[in-house]
Amino acid sequence: MNVFISGGCKNGKSFHAQKLAREMAAEQDLPLYYLATMIPVDDEDRARIKRHLSERDGWGFDTIEQGTDICACLSSRTLSGNAVSASGVFLLDSVTALLSNEMFPPDGSPDMEAPERLAKQLAAFARLTGNTVFVSDYIYSDAFIYDPLTEAYRRGLALLDRTLTGICSSVIEVSYGFTKEHKKRGVL
Repeated sequence: MNVFISGGCKNGKSFHAQKLAREMAAEQDLPLYYLATMIPVDDEDRARIKRHLSERDGWGFDTIEQGTDICACLSSRTLSGNAVSASGVFLLDSVTALLSNEMFPPDGSPDMEAPERLAKQLAAFARLTGNTVFVSDYIYSDAFIYDPLTEAYRRGLALLDRTLTGICSSVIEVSYGFTKEHKKRGVL
């Protein structure tokens, strides 16, 4: 079962996603993968990654670092050296960072085609695995109009979120630690 989780920053999405992915893996006796998409650029990012790794310690996740080209992780190895199996349960955290990495490469030239390409890749990933929990940030509630590049990013993330809500069996919103399921398996 593919699951899409969205919500505001620091509202408990990742914790809820970790619990859900762990339950899914235990129910089906499958390997459990944490698909980390953040590419660190400074000491603050590295500290955040270190904190996230320690928070997951003992949960049974095998971490895969994949900041771009998401389907490539299915033919890679985890940080512990294990081969990745597409039949495992994946927690992809986060779609937001993945789009940022794809749309704003290190060379500084924005890739405006990234949202369309990534929507196809995420749909393919969901089909190939069948057991992925996707985490994304809800960034649409303010009324501000930003610069054209930021607005393009927001539209791109909206495309990815719509794509994932369309193909996932369950869609969950997390707000202040509370969850609301908007789409349940088999129910629209």
